[in-house]
Amino acid sequence: MRIYLDNAATSWPKPEPVYAAVERWMRDEGASAGRGAYREAQLAQREVDAARRGCAQLLGADDPDQVVFGGNATDGLNLAIFGLVRPGDRVLTTVSDHNSVLRPLAALGERAGVEVVRVPCDGQGFVDLDAWRGACRRPARLAAFLHGSNVTGAVQPVVEMAALAREAGALVLVDAAQSVGHLPVDVAELGIDLLAASGHKGLLGPAGTGFLWIRPGVEAELSPHRFGGTGADSDAPIAPAAMPQRFEAGSLNVPALAGVAAACEWLAERGVASLAAHEAELTARLLGGLESIDGVRIIGPPAGNRRAGVVSFTVRGYDPQEFAAMLDATYGVQCRAGLHCAPLIHRALGTHELGGAVRMSVGWSLTLADVDAALAAVDELAAAAI
Repeated sequence: MRIYLDNAATSWPKPEPVYAAVERWMRDEGASAGRGAYREAQLAQREVDAARRGCAQLLGADDPDQVVFGGNATDGLNLAIFGLVRPGDRVLTTVSDHNSVLRPLAALGERAGVEVVRVPCDGQGFVDLDAWRGACRRPARLAAFLHGSNVTGAVQPVVEMAALAREAGALVLVDAAQSVGHLPVDVAELGIDLLAASGHKGLLGPAGTGFLWIRPGVEAELSPHRFGGTGADSDAPIAPAAMPQRFEAGSLNVPALAGVAAACEWLAERGVASLAAHEAELTARLLGGLESIDGVRIIGPPAGNRRAGVVSFTVRGYDPQEFAAMLDATYGVQCRAGLHCAPLIHRALGTHELGGAVRMSVGWSLTLADVDAALAAVDELAAAAI
């Protein structure tokens, strides 16, 4: 038995069309995109174009060429942060954020004298809007923050935060690694300038994929930080100005992007809103069950529309890593334990000194029976420590 509850790290299983698309490229196409005029190279380019259109469609974005592919969400966040922030700039972020935002900003603080403001959160992991409002009273170059937390599951008030940041003159970058594919996302409704997401999480594609969406016009302010071949304008000494080639030096991961294209089509057919409702039902069942287990402390908000399918908790008498290892070894329940690459939120919520928390994250293929089996395992282990 394998009950997979680590979808916040990487979704599994993938829909069958994703496996088929990757295998098709590996067996039948096997060519780079944008690197030839022969049939298979053109087919590879079509795979990439389909992935780009699919990602844009999921975001409600009009122009697929504003979607830039990379190896993961971290690539996109690094491109945005290092490409926009200049020495002496002021940048706003939060303690709820992931190291993919926190570490690039910390590096800029050390190297370039960038002022990084880390706004606190409340006891459920939501950004303190009053503190955010206060931080936005001074001009800033960039506001970079997450949509859904990979620790608490809290879905941040992006619309309000973006509006306040714009009043400070900041461009708005959102880390949507835990929301794209899990929740409906519309970049126009959010009022943001850039959005980074993974291809291998809620998007249900293969590992080694991610993207950065750039609002039209913002690319003029963004400096590329990777240079090389683009398959076009080869005689030019610098990166071409055309999107998205300006930010996609080097050969793309075409087999994985073929999988992303198939995943986007699968998501569009089923509807992200429908999948979100299924995951919300699973999350509510998980939260309700954990609340009834003696010795369990849940981290984050209650079930509802301000929560993603990420549930973290501690168990009295156990180190989080030990508890997760026992769940896997004894019951086949697979989850993630530790600081989840987000140390500041654990400090804010008092779990850092415990070694973090146990995290269970739901996905499209899980059933209520799977959740109930996981809860029975938690209950039995928790009772053994009392």
